Amino acid sequence: MKFPFLVGALALSSLAIAQKGVVLTPNETEKKIDVTIDGKPFTSYFYPGPDVLKKAVLYPLLTAQGTEITRGWPIKPRTGERVDHPHHVGMWLNYESVNAHDFWNNSTKVDHAKHTYGTIVHTGITNMKGGKNEGTLTVTADWLDKNGGLMLTETTTYIFKGDATTRTVDRITTLTAKTEVVFKDVKDGMFAIRVARQLEHPSTGPSEFTDAYGVVTKVSSMDNTGITGSYRTSEGVEGDNVWSTRGRWCNLRGKIGDETINVVILDHPKNVGYPTYWHARGYGLFAANPLGQDIFSKGKENLNLTLKNGESTTFRYRTVIASKTLSDDQINKIATDFGK
Repeated sequence: MKFPFLVGALALSSLAIAQKGVVLTPNETEKKIDVTIDGKPFTSYFYPGPDVLKKAVLYPLLTAQGTEITRGWPIKPRTGERVDHPHHVGMWLNYESVNAHDFWNNSTKVDHAKHTYGTIVHTGITNMKGGKNEGTLTVTADWLDKNGGLMLTETTTYIFKGDATTRTVDRITTLTAKTEVVFKDVKDGMFAIRVARQLEHPSTGPSEFTDAYGVVTKVSSMDNTGITGSYRTSEGVEGDNVWSTRGRWCNLRGKIGDETINVVILDHPKNVGYPTYWHARGYGLFAANPLGQDIFSKGKENLNLTLKNGESTTFRYRTVIASKTLSDDQINKIATDFGK
């Protein structure tokens, strides 16, 4: 009589064993690949197409305790969060001016007849492999101009890792020019996360932000209850002052509920413009932009990255999401390891 229960117990035990480590599960219907670590959701590679998003993203991102650290809106809105900048979704990489095409600000909410926007279209999955210690996903995409012409091809590899208190994702993106391409030195780029409301800096007043076309986005002051975020860079710069400063890494520290959370983005020594400038805003945009040197240096530096037809450049970033406090020394060790 106990045999059926024994079979059921064995099946559950086998499932638990199978879920250990990093598992990548494709979901073609919803245009995503789910990533779990030791049976717990971590993130999804989400590629719904340009009718929904103008690039593929990792969305959402969760801590080891299962807390979402990314903003829900506009995909899955949550009560009390901001609804500015509809192109800020999850984790992504793109740029504001590539041959005068704006990839950064492109969304379904903008006037495509009025301004020149570029679109990044997912084209394939070339490798998908889970494992005990890490999982790997390699995808391809095309960077298209306003007429659908091919400007750049992209190959991106994500490496997912985790343990009882941390989650880590490396993004290695190689862009290859299919015509001569100029990344004009501008503000909005390049590797970014839009974080949950609780990880924003407490609002001190309303703000306005202007894109390359002069389009102004207003960010209002809001109730600061439970808002706990604060940036710190490798150079010891704190808070809103990190914007337009250089650093090997930047750590966003805060709490969601009772959970202490540190979100660290690390630059790589082989990246153009290393150490990167931080385009990190108190309202929840956490970005590294190595190419916007003119505006960040107030004209003391300038970089217009140019790729001739057939030339490539690679951007490498590591993001660590920790359900604990990380010291500068701990992050420096991670940065050294990543730099190898």
